[in-house]
Amino acid sequence: MKKIFFALIFLPFLGFSQIINKTLFFDGLNREYIIYVPSSYNNTQDVPLLFSFHGGSGYANDHMQVTDINSISDTAGFIAVYPQAAVDYDGADPGTTPATSWLHKAPTTHNDVNFIAAIIDTLANEYLIDEDRVYACGYSEGGIFSYELGCRISSKIAAFASVSGSMLTDSFRVNDYSFGICDPSHPTAVMFIPGDSDFNFHSMYNGFQPYYMSAADISYYWSTYNNTDLNPIISPVNNSNPSDGSTVERREWINGTNCVSVTELKVIGGGHDWPGSSGNMDINASVEIWNFVSKFDINGLINCSSSNINETNLPKNKQLIKIIDFLGREINNKLKTPLIYIYDDGTVEKRIVIE
Repeated sequence: MKKIFFALIFLPFLGFSQIINKTLFFDGLNREYIIYVPSSYNNTQDVPLLFSFHGGSGYANDHMQVTDINSISDTAGFIAVYPQAAVDYDGADPGTTPATSWLHKAPTTHNDVNFIAAIIDTLANEYLIDEDRVYACGYSEGGIFSYELGCRISSKIAAFASVSGSMLTDSFRVNDYSFGICDPSHPTAVMFIPGDSDFNFHSMYNGFQPYYMSAADISYYWSTYNNTDLNPIISPVNNSNPSDGSTVERREWINGTNCVSVTELKVIGGGHDWPGSSGNMDINASVEIWNFVSKFDINGLINCSSSNINETNLPKNKQLIKIIDFLGREINNKLKTPLIYIYDDGTVEKRIVIE
């Protein structure tokens, strides 16, 4: 009877996607988060988790709509998680209105890194989760927070990405937040997507010392930690949308320990944006992030071999499932229109066919 009971409990998850609002009592508060369960989830196979964090003063539902990660989940089969940051009463500067934040200055009652660890444990009890394939990404302060997860609970995070958000310097992390120095526990693949015309102090391309690291500092830290090649492979991304006023340069530090890599998608002329949703339209940040992190698990590149691997090469035997536009509508191939191609191996590509 017990097995029958559990089968009935999980039956609603079969056959259709669900957006579920959840709460977790943590640090004396009822904390909130949203999960998206794709229709392919059937409670018979472990699936990855992808966390996506909104920016400072932001909200999970808005971030979910902007990033449209759910449409990728539908074909790739992972569960998407959108936690809600708490209002930072403790760390608000005098005379300012407290706002939602992932980074709470000491002294504080909030420890959002442990909140995320608690969500992972909770979802692993409720769903079949591949705990070797838990990923994180975020926008602005949510991107900064993704670095914190990689620094402080990397035993639970396989790979992560940051969009328009820098990394805290160790001195700022220690002196103002009492986080301790960045201390990852395993080679960790990292992607970051900065704009070189982003003038927010916490995401400036050249950094804001002594508080936030520059893009060069970030790539140096993670490429050195991961023992990658010293010099990156640099290649331009096709300028498929010249009217957006920006271009993208891909920089890849490859051949790290366990085949991990570090990738920077430098948006030249880019501001404080989530590319593909606002600002640059040559890339879709959500697509780029999933294509990157999904190649790794907690042990490094999946199917890592001792040979040198150029990870820009996608599998050759994949099959196209469908083509959608940026609103998620299925569409036939259309000339001179940015479209998203979705394949059966979980990868997605943004393309524009000129002729």
